[in-house]
Amino acid sequence: MAGFAIRLARRTGRLLPAPTALVAQVVVFLVLIVLTDGAGSGPVAWLTALGLACAAAVWRSRRRARKARLVPFVPVLVAAALTAAVCLPTVPTARQYPPALPFVATQHWSLTTGSRVAVYHYAPTDPGSRHPVPLVYLNGGPVRGISVLDHRFLRLLASRGFDVYAYEQAGGGRSGLLPMDQYSISRSVRDLNAFVHRLGKGAVDVLGFSSGAVVLTRALADPAVSARIHQAVIAEPGPMDGPTARITGQRGHPSARGLAPSPRGPRSTRLPRYAVAFGLMRLGLLSPGTGLIGQAEGDNAFTAADLGSDTASAYCARDAHRIPAEDTPQNFSFSAAASLRIQQTVKDSPSIAARLRHSKTPAMLMIAECSSQVRQWETAALADDPAIRRTQYMPGVGHHLWNGLDDNNDRAAAVITAFLLGEPAPLPNYPTRARIADFLRDHK
Repeated sequence: MAGFAIRLARRTGRLLPAPTALVAQVVVFLVLIVLTDGAGSGPVAWLTALGLACAAAVWRSRRRARKARLVPFVPVLVAAALTAAVCLPTVPTARQYPPALPFVATQHWSLTTGSRVAVYHYAPTDPGSRHPVPLVYLNGGPVRGISVLDHRFLRLLASRGFDVYAYEQAGGGRSGLLPMDQYSISRSVRDLNAFVHRLGKGAVDVLGFSSGAVVLTRALADPAVSARIHQAVIAEPGPMDGPTARITGQRGHPSARGLAPSPRGPRSTRLPRYAVAFGLMRLGLLSPGTGLIGQAEGDNAFTAADLGSDTASAYCARDAHRIPAEDTPQNFSFSAAASLRIQQTVKDSPSIAARLRHSKTPAMLMIAECSSQVRQWETAALADDPAIRRTQYMPGVGHHLWNGLDDNNDRAAAVITAFLLGEPAPLPNYPTRARIADFLRDHK
């Protein structure tokens, strides 16, 4: 290693002018960050890159006049200052949880899986209209706190007689963190099973949205878990397993991605440390458990504005200039690293289609007109789950079906209520299992 460093320094000193030497030092630093997976929060890569750069500067200065011998060290110092910013935390490195919400109490339940989750309960507004089966909500993310917008929708369901329980999945919102290697889609399913058991009210109805719908779909494929589910609402699911995740198909009608104004507010990705960490993780060049930033620090740093166009992609193009604020800065919480880890375990998982075909839990699928999800991710569940009795194609909305615009919340609540109470559907049963091919053809 020492011999390689000396040879590299000599070649660098002979070939690179000062500006190029600065860029080269930064590039070497980033390469070392990747090779070491950010070991020790970055100083290992920083010191190595600095040492190589100093050796190259010494080589370049050896034939210069005495007064000019320090000139090659100028780009070294500049690059050292730039790259040092990647090694210095600018937020607390211990988890800073969101404060309590003013409109609902936060409970903390310890599950038999070892997860400690934040729980919210919305009792029916009118106790006389209480539905006998509790409704459990699984939010999207994965590993994102429940947004204020979603809390409003849960209150709407409670006003319609539902006894609503919601919990933030491990690592999200006010729930406790897990070691990075314990995050997985299988763990999420086990946590759902443990939560229903801890609730102690028998079988429950479950509403799963986005990645929460993935957890629900996989739960329906597990007889031990599905036995605790009375009815299931699968809303805008992502890919349910590895084979489905590899499908690259069409999406819904145009979303607001690229049309909506850029999100306002501070961005951690404008700071060198977090731009490098989150950027390289997203590219797959750093592991979710990277040593560059700890899980808690990453959670503290990430902001709603860092989601960028991801938020806009959940709304129809026609709504691009009136996208509502989904959350408050105080309540927003998202673990980018844990989310990537769970998504990777979905991609690495074998097909669940054969097991899902044995599901007997009555289910409904909800699909948005302007869905940002690949259509085949959604129709795969319909094709493989014989217990899906109703599909509701929701016109005029994007991936975030209940978004507070117009009457969208009321329409989503009406669809969910009708299914769970066994009432006639407000919308046609579309697409049916037999018409999936026609649906994909007609909604390119």
